[in-house]
Amino acid sequence: MRQWRSIAKEAMDRASIIVKFLCLLHVTDAYVVSSNHVLGPSMLPTLNITGDVVLVEHLSHRIGKLGSGDLVLVRSPLDPNKTLTKRIVAVEGDRVTFSLDPTRSFSSRSLVVPKGHVWIQGDNLYVSRDSRHFGPLPYGLIEGKVFMRVWPPNSFGLLG
Repeated sequence: MRQWRSIAKEAMDRASIIVKFLCLLHVTDAYVVSSNHVLGPSMLPTLNITGDVVLVEHLSHRIGKLGSGDLVLVRSPLDPNKTLTKRIVAVEGDRVTFSLDPTRSFSSRSLVVPKGHVWIQGDNLYVSRDSRHFGPLPYGLIEGKVFMRVWPPNSFGLLG
């Protein structure tokens, strides 16, 4: 009987360690830093069309430390199941002049980014679906700041 009690205690201790580790992993992934696979041509030449694995930190946007030029991971306003990687072009209060079709510059429009919003665009304007199509992005849809590319190895390094 004593032997079973000892085995049960050991199993519970190990299970407790595993649960604590998994909780720490979840908190780190959700609130500190996570990795994300980015595909597509909208961020050429900054990110590769064949796909990059990037690190995203989740603190800057929570404390208001994002600005123009930062790469961000955002929840798509058109499809909440998708995430997009884009560049912040303007923050609240900034005036933005844009054209839906970059080949026809005479059809440009201008607006002021409203409070609590940012204006995002892909680096490759010809194929990017961004704020030019869905308007200013609510700050709450920002999931984090992209700060490093970790794959492929020959492109490893800081972004931004």
